[in-house]
Amino acid sequence: MRHRVLVFVSAMAVLVAFVSSGAALATAQTTVPRTPWGQPDLQGIWDFRTITPLQRPEDLAEQEFLTEEEAAALEQKAVDRDTQLWDREARPTVAGENVGAYNNFWMDRGHSTIGTRRTSLIVDPPNGRMPPQAAEAETRSEARRESRSAHPADSWLNRSAFDRCILGFNAGPPITPGGYNQNMQLFQTPDHVVVVTEMVHTARVVPLDGRAGLSDGILQWSGSSRGHWEGDTLVVETSNVNDKRRWRGSTKNMKLVERFTRVDADTLEYEFTVTDPETWTSPWTASIPMQRTDVPMYEYACHEGNYAMPNILGGQRAEEKAVAATP
Repeated sequence: MRHRVLVFVSAMAVLVAFVSSGAALATAQTTVPRTPWGQPDLQGIWDFRTITPLQRPEDLAEQEFLTEEEAAALEQKAVDRDTQLWDREARPTVAGENVGAYNNFWMDRGHSTIGTRRTSLIVDPPNGRMPPQAAEAETRSEARRESRSAHPADSWLNRSAFDRCILGFNAGPPITPGGYNQNMQLFQTPDHVVVVTEMVHTARVVPLDGRAGLSDGILQWSGSSRGHWEGDTLVVETSNVNDKRRWRGSTKNMKLVERFTRVDADTLEYEFTVTDPETWTSPWTASIPMQRTDVPMYEYACHEGNYAMPNILGGQRAEEKAVAATP
């Protein structure tokens, strides 16, 4: 009899927990803002800064999450690093001795693991790292390294899309944290979504009306995106990416699926899955909780008029003249 009572009590506890969790989920869902036409309201400015790396550090092996103490220590280390750099004496750039770069005032890496305590943004594969490269990807990478070494700046065409101020290195798609200008603004209508990244102000207009994608021969720097709703999640599928973009070595055949889910009033869960068999041996997925912010989007000037490009090319011409004049 006692055994039956224990079983009954255990079953009731599970039922109560299940009902409670369901009620909590329903409450959470009703608190998500919605548009006048009934869709989850994804609009606003979303901050995706984080010190969580894209790939899990190899020394963490199979550790998916940090402990509270480890996360706190990592976040404090990020604060201490910025404080040290802010307080450091200014150092002038000296030709031939140091390259120089932005000072720390302009960097905006973040200090948080964005509440997840994950050891990587990559959630699949389970080891938190990109899958191995395909054999042809390694061959392509080696050929590109040799080309850059032999022709670093014959013309602006030898420089990357980032050097040329065409793309931002964290602007996506997919959107990945890095450096600064780490905000995204999203606009919504019943049949379109517009995703604007602060970096280079890249804007993607995503139709939601079921129209077909572009033909294979039309490639764009940010690809061709088409969206649809799966329940309360906005799904955006992107293809037709210009192969000159070379995001992490990918090809024009890369397929990208992004998922935007409003978790609560202040959190937008952003998840993306990359598939490119010519670059990686299997697809991989990353997840980034974006935080709502009232800070406005800032102007992004990129090289203050891209003066860096003539300086890069001018420096290369000067080197060539010096080599030619050497007996």
